[in-house]
Amino acid sequence: MPDRDPSDTVRRRPGRPSLSNEELLDKALDLFLEKGFAGTSIDAICAAAGMAKRTVYARYGDKEALFKAALDRAIEDWLVPVEVLRAQEGTDFEASLVRIGAILVENVLGPAGLRLLRLTNAESVTMPEIAIENVRLGTEPTLRYLADLFRRHLGAPGGDFAEAEDAAQAFLALVVGGPASNAAWGMHLDPALIERHTRYSVRLFLHGVTDRVPVAPQGESGELRRLLREAEDGLALARQKVEQAARAVRD
Repeated sequence: MPDRDPSDTVRRRPGRPSLSNEELLDKALDLFLEKGFAGTSIDAICAAAGMAKRTVYARYGDKEALFKAALDRAIEDWLVPVEVLRAQEGTDFEASLVRIGAILVENVLGPAGLRLLRLTNAESVTMPEIAIENVRLGTEPTLRYLADLFRRHLGAPGGDFAEAEDAAQAFLALVVGGPASNAAWGMHLDPALIERHTRYSVRLFLHGVTDRVPVAPQGESGELRRLLREAEDGLALARQKVEQAARAVRD
């Protein structure tokens, strides 16, 4: 029997959904965003994806499982790869953090990021476990990278930095939290203000972590300080929601 030409066989990466399944999840997410979880039917999803209902049920069992799978895929596609963040590292640590922060802010304020924020906020009341899972999936890879970055640059010569994880959380809260919270509520954010906010937040972060006193630029906008206060308030509110969701899941 002749050997098969390897090109005759389509090789997919293990664990990756087929193209039709990717289309199904994309169509489902679009409908969930437009109509909400309760207002979206399996029939509507099947019609939009051009897929038989029995096929959808065979793959996911019910609408809630499909919803979670669609969110998981969207988060996976939305995350900034760690390699992209690592490529921003240079000899000037503060400048590196500004570049990293700018990428993270741009990502969360992009169409995919805003879609995830709004959909999660809308449905986490009735499905609180979604908030917990989305926070985990959406932040853990970035937090691990940032913690490692801070160990390398802010830790002892051996890389010991007991507060690395806390520093990573603080960095995201200061740099990304305020703009993300405002955008989730539909506020328009001026790009120039976002850039100033990112630079100011990085300076404030480094001052708090390294006990250096940075020189504030002339005419620093009070709007930046307002954004920082809102970032802190947003982080506290997010933690409260996650704790409430966790208690609801346990109960």
